[in-house]
Amino acid sequence: MTTAPSASPTGDPWLLTPGPLTTSPGIKEAMLHDYGSRDTRFIAVNRRVRERLVEIVNGDDGHVCVPLQGSGTFVVEAMMGNFVPPDGKVLVLVNGAYGKRIARICEYYDRATVIQETPEDTPVDPQALDAALAADREVSHVAVVHCETTSGILNPLQAVAEVTARHGRGLLIDAMSAFGAIPLDARAIPFDAVVASSNKCLEGVPGMGFCIARKEALERTKGNSPSLSLDLYDQWVSMEQNGQWRFTPPTHCILAFDRALEEFEAEGGVAGRGARYARNCRILIEGMRALGFRTLLPDALQAPVIVTFHKPVDPKFDFEAFYDRLRRSGYVIYPGKLTVADSFRIGCIGRLGPEQMEGALAAIRETLGEMGVANCMPAAA
Repeated sequence: MTTAPSASPTGDPWLLTPGPLTTSPGIKEAMLHDYGSRDTRFIAVNRRVRERLVEIVNGDDGHVCVPLQGSGTFVVEAMMGNFVPPDGKVLVLVNGAYGKRIARICEYYDRATVIQETPEDTPVDPQALDAALAADREVSHVAVVHCETTSGILNPLQAVAEVTARHGRGLLIDAMSAFGAIPLDARAIPFDAVVASSNKCLEGVPGMGFCIARKEALERTKGNSPSLSLDLYDQWVSMEQNGQWRFTPPTHCILAFDRALEEFEAEGGVAGRGARYARNCRILIEGMRALGFRTLLPDALQAPVIVTFHKPVDPKFDFEAFYDRLRRSGYVIYPGKLTVADSFRIGCIGRLGPEQMEGALAAIRETLGEMGVANCMPAAA
């Protein structure tokens, strides 16, 4: 097998995935404590985490953070169920599986929904959005995914926000795979709500999502939620009153997240974290192209989060065998999720740096040799 660095210091493989991610020793260590949910120390942690998250988007006193138990999808569902009222109508910009998931959530909650879809390798279209909002005054909200993890494409959030604001509609942002690595400034991008989770670019562990909202918009959501557990307004009011979660909080996840935010700030915040991921992405793309692989996206559309590669045309390439061999070498990658092309994905986020990216490339090179794969170009090429 490869002589390049493989397993992490804990013996676990390096996770080159969109989450869960490889975490630092400090974040793992932070979970070695048992705090009661009403412990004053834990309440202080909750307050600190909420304040830090608002600061990351340059929010002011008019913005608040509401944390919520569960995976990222839980808080996306909470955002849609709370901010789009029963008599509202949402236009969902779709160019991948996560935009489609938002639309499916709206169907579950019986919210009137319009879908504006572009291909998975094409950014959402602000001009088409402009025309749609001009033609349909009943649309109350626009929902968009900042970085669509299906492909790794970065959507034009600034332009979408400007169009939405000009038409006087509310903007709801799924920033799950972008928050903390790609700038999102509340002073420049007017939004009603943005949601993300603890286990993506902020490098915590799974178990907690959060919503950053304009306080005025959040106040208007009172009574909208079709779910008690996912009622962001009720959660916010409770936390403002006593600093506590309404229901049992994921204490160890939150302790880890508090430490993750310390490490995030020490690295230089969004600029520092984003720079490391961009370096990882550049090493990965250059190395894979040197082996003959083709990326789905041109560099101008590629977010430094996860990269989609076309599967090789070589008949000796079998993804399951490729995946298993890399896993035994100490690197975990991710299957494709596209309809436009046979593909697989490799992530650039988590506690990874140049050494791990070079190690993964060495393992890929050796694995291809063992499999006898000589042509890594896609069928279309």
